[in-house]
Amino acid sequence: MPDDPYTVRAGVPSVETYRTLRPACGLSRKSQAAAQTGLAATWYGVTLLHGDEPVGMGRIIGDGGCFFQIVDICVLPQHQGRGLGKRIMAALVAELEERAPSTAYVSLIADGDARHLYEKFGFTETAPASVGMARTF
Repeated sequence: MPDDPYTVRAGVPSVETYRTLRPACGLSRKSQAAAQTGLAATWYGVTLLHGDEPVGMGRIIGDGGCFFQIVDICVLPQHQGRGLGKRIMAALVAELEERAPSTAYVSLIADGDARHLYEKFGFTETAPASVGMARTF
């Protein structure tokens, strides 16, 4: 679309962008040190830009062969409702389809109604066969 002010840029978000977007989108805060370490281990990432301003992001982490996890999918509230989360997911899934082995297991945690977005990309709930579990420190 010629008048589309949004672009999805491949690459790992900067630490500053990451630490700004997460809490602004309702995700938990991460320390500077944690962000630096975690972002360096990104298998693939994208930043959603409105002009030159970062307004969303998404990442894939994992071992590069067997297991991958989609994380940090977020769009600033004032930019939501425009299909931008779908654009982020499309970029991530395209990269997985291109580079991940056919036997890879790709997981994610769907918060609230986000599961409807992920279902559009072929993700299904695992319960009751398995359930997600988590622990924070």
